[in-house]
Amino acid sequence: MSFHLTILGTGSANPVVTRNATSHFLMVEQEGYLFDCGEATQMQLLRFKLKATRIKYIFITHLHGDHFFGLIGLLSTLNMHHRVDDLYIYGPRGLDEMLTLQMKYSDTRLNFKVHFEETRADESYLLMENDYVKVTTIPLVHRVPCCGFLIEEKEKPHKILKELLPAHISIEQIKRLKDGQDVLDDNGEVLYSCNYYTSKGPAPDSYAFCTDTAYHPAILPIIKGVKLLYHETTFLHELVERAKETCHSTAYQAGQIAKEAGVTNLLIGHFSSRYKDLTPFIDEAKEVFHNTILGEDGMSIDFKDLV
Repeated sequence: MSFHLTILGTGSANPVVTRNATSHFLMVEQEGYLFDCGEATQMQLLRFKLKATRIKYIFITHLHGDHFFGLIGLLSTLNMHHRVDDLYIYGPRGLDEMLTLQMKYSDTRLNFKVHFEETRADESYLLMENDYVKVTTIPLVHRVPCCGFLIEEKEKPHKILKELLPAHISIEQIKRLKDGQDVLDDNGEVLYSCNYYTSKGPAPDSYAFCTDTAYHPAILPIIKGVKLLYHETTFLHELVERAKETCHSTAYQAGQIAKEAGVTNLLIGHFSSRYKDLTPFIDEAKEVFHNTILGEDGMSIDFKDLV
C-alpha cells in the first residue's frame, strides 16, 4: 500500500486560468480522501481522469469559498450518478447548515447517506481512523476558524522470512509474528522471536495538509517527521507584512516550518493570483528547505517515489 496524491488546484481566492481553487485528492487502498473542495473541483477530477465515486472521506479546512464552493456541485453529481455508498464529511461549524439549505431550495434529495462531523480548530485531536489510517486535526491561524489535517498510515505488517520458518509453525503463530509480536510457549518464554523470523515492513506513509494559515510554529510537534507536508505559500517573503495581515504564509516561512519540523518533503501551493511566474516560490522555499516540490494542477505524487 502506498499513498498516491493528485493536486487538483494550487490557486488562492481570486480565479486564475492556469490554477484551480484548492483541492487535493489522496488515494489509500482504493479509497479516496478529498482535502478541500474549491470551485470546479469535480471538473478537475474529470480533467485528470480520477473517479469521484472513489471518494469516501471529505475534509474541509475552513469556510472561505475557494476551499468549499465546489462541494455542493460534487455532491449533486455523485447523486445523479446514483451513488449509494455512505460519504463522510468533516468540516467546521456551519458547513452542514449551508449544504442543507442549498439542497432544500434546489430540491436535491441524496440517494446516499452523508455523515457530517464538525471539526474544532482550537486543539489537535484524533478526528477519525479506519483499518488503514488515522487522521488528526492541526489547529491553524486564519481569519476564520481553520484546521489542517494529518493523515498517517497505520504500522505496516512485518514481512515473514519464509526460509527461516519451522515446518510445524501454525497460521495463528505466523499472524502474531506479522503483527510484530513474539510467540510465547506455555511458560511465557519466547518460542519464536519476531526479530528473528521477520523483517520490518516499509515505513508508514504520512501527509499533512496545512492551508490557510499564518506562520505558526505551534504546529511543529504535530507534523514532526511527516513524509510529505503541504504548506500554503500565498506570498513571497517580500510581502511578509501582507501575509501577516491576511493570516497567510510566505514561501520562506513554509521552508522554515518544514525544516524545523524535520519533515522529509515539502509541497507548496495556494499561490496568490498576483504571481504569474512561480519560479521565485520554489527558489525561496529551497533557500531554507531543499526537498521542496512546487505544486502544479494535475501533479501526481506516489509516496513510494519520495525520498
